[in-house]
Amino acid sequence: MQVELIVNGSNYKAPVEPQRTLADFLRDDLRLTGTHLGCEHGVCGACTVIVDGQAVRSCLMFAVQADGSEVMTIEGLEKDGRLHPLQEAFRDCHSFQCGFCTPGFVMTALALIEEGTAPASEEELREELSGNLCRCTGYQSIVEGVAEAIRRTTETGAIGAVESGAS
Repeated sequence: MQVELIVNGSNYKAPVEPQRTLADFLRDDLRLTGTHLGCEHGVCGACTVIVDGQAVRSCLMFAVQADGSEVMTIEGLEKDGRLHPLQEAFRDCHSFQCGFCTPGFVMTALALIEEGTAPASEEELREELSGNLCRCTGYQSIVEGVAEAIRRTTETGAIGAVESGAS
């Protein structure tokens, strides 16, 4: 089968086997290895990407299901060597240890922030992020990083990847 999609602002047209996951297509065919595969059952969240504005587990989605869609991976956030405000907040708050879960948390947080419905409390934020797992138990610094990103984007109005220049 043939798929056509936009990934991180670039058009792609490629043949793909019907059973190939979006995660495998992104990693192996497009060489976008920032999307990590952890459990491959949709539980850990490491493979989270944005498809047509929604956070999805790319290990549970077939590449053919993304045909005609716009996909954003962690690689799509940086623009001209400049980090997205969410990535800067993660860096500034040391919101990672080994870094394996970081892309999934960042993409989940991006979808949350772009929805414009920021959690009112740390408890609500933790609930929103609960679908992503960190084996290093870095949750406190991850929550702090997302909270800082929400604070920064609320102050500056630069919420999404488009406003920060990473279309």
